[in-house]
Amino acid sequence: MNHMLLCVLSMRSRGVRVKEKFKESYLLPAFSVKPNIEIQTPIPRDKLNPPTPSIYLESKRDAFSPVLLQFCTDPKNAVTVIRGLAGSLRLNLGLFSTKSLVEANSEHAVEVRTQVQQPADENWDLKASSQTWPCESSRSHTTIAKYAQYQASSFQESLEVHYQKPVGKVIKFGTNIDLSDPKRWKPQLQELLKLPAFMRVESSNNMLSHVGHTILGMNTVQLYMKVPGSRTPGHQENNNFCSVNINIGPGDCEWFAVHENYWEAINKFCEKHSVDYLTGSWWPVLEDLYSSNIPVYRFIQRPGDLVWINAGTVHWVQAVGWCNNIAWNVGPLNSYQYQLALERFEWNELKKVKSIVPMIHVSWNVARTIKITDQDTYKLIKHCLMQSIKHIQILREQLVASGKKISYQSRVKDEPAYYCNECDLEVYNLLFVTSENSSKKSYVVHCEDCARRKSAALTGVVVLEQYRIEELMKTYDNFTLVTSSSWFCV
Repeated sequence: MNHMLLCVLSMRSRGVRVKEKFKESYLLPAFSVKPNIEIQTPIPRDKLNPPTPSIYLESKRDAFSPVLLQFCTDPKNAVTVIRGLAGSLRLNLGLFSTKSLVEANSEHAVEVRTQVQQPADENWDLKASSQTWPCESSRSHTTIAKYAQYQASSFQESLEVHYQKPVGKVIKFGTNIDLSDPKRWKPQLQELLKLPAFMRVESSNNMLSHVGHTILGMNTVQLYMKVPGSRTPGHQENNNFCSVNINIGPGDCEWFAVHENYWEAINKFCEKHSVDYLTGSWWPVLEDLYSSNIPVYRFIQRPGDLVWINAGTVHWVQAVGWCNNIAWNVGPLNSYQYQLALERFEWNELKKVKSIVPMIHVSWNVARTIKITDQDTYKLIKHCLMQSIKHIQILREQLVASGKKISYQSRVKDEPAYYCNECDLEVYNLLFVTSENSSKKSYVVHCEDCARRKSAALTGVVVLEQYRIEELMKTYDNFTLVTSSSWFCV
């Protein structure tokens, strides 16, 4: 067992106690695998729109080549456009057409974003006097059938003889349509099994397949129905995970993408324009990025093209024509993805924003079920597990020392990860539980800090332990790097 971990676990026997709140990062800077991208050297203006990494697939064999996985997940490639993917895999994109969706489930809910139509490289303030970052987008709801009607009439209008392309027109974007139900959307979801394993919604090497519960839009498919000008504002994916996006057509989409290396500079622009980087709606002013030496990938996604957004890439998208898109997230089990996911997990905690992916829960699940062959990935996960045990053991020590009873209650199958009811922080293993309504027997989970805010002495708070420390130590010890020679051991 790791020497540092042994030291922590033997604190009790030596009478050493940490009295103040113990907080250490789950990451170790020495283990960082981020590419070294020089951001100080001025980039010539004509190089600030670099060519987008693109792959043209000619056959099914090309799609299943390990070279494709390596290229897409290379930390230097912020985004990859895979041209002709639908054709080479004979994907039936018609299953996701507006007509098919209406036939399959016309009353299904659609979230609508009302926006102002404008050129993709512009974002005007409400007075239309200057370019700005905040992006207006109000929310409402409708059904697939009603949005389909709107989409069709908008297209019909454009065919009229005296039609002039409008600017400043109010448009509606149908977003976040949930295709998770395997009974309702069986043909659609089966079609996506034709994709290479690393792109699929579910696969053993995808961290999101080890969450143990559904995260809508991340480990399930979401659909987007668009008219020209529909905007997905700037963002990084939840917890910096990769994403897959296929344009169903018939129209095109225009994409803008910036390498993860520059996200902090973009965050500063958001702060300057009083819009929240993590939760707000913003559309970068390109001139601001260029003048700050930030290169932007800009490209068109045609029907049948798949866009692979690599871990942490900042991106924003606008529909050029009338089209539908499908998208979901994947978490390839590599060191770059894992590091960025943990970094965002800790940044979210600092910013009091919920991490949609419970990274500590996922890390333990991965350690229990996956054989890791890459040394960098192994070191990062192993360190995270060690820090997790340290946090648990020190908190446990403090509770026992103060006379607080800890009740063991093992997890049941498919039990979800837990989050604090107040601050949305992931709560792992030691749950601080209160009963909110004794007649309805509703129980609420808190983190230690929020539980102590309710009662410093934790009066009325039950502390549940889901894994004994010995169980976690056993998982930690059994989690070893699998080398090529290990495969031949009997």
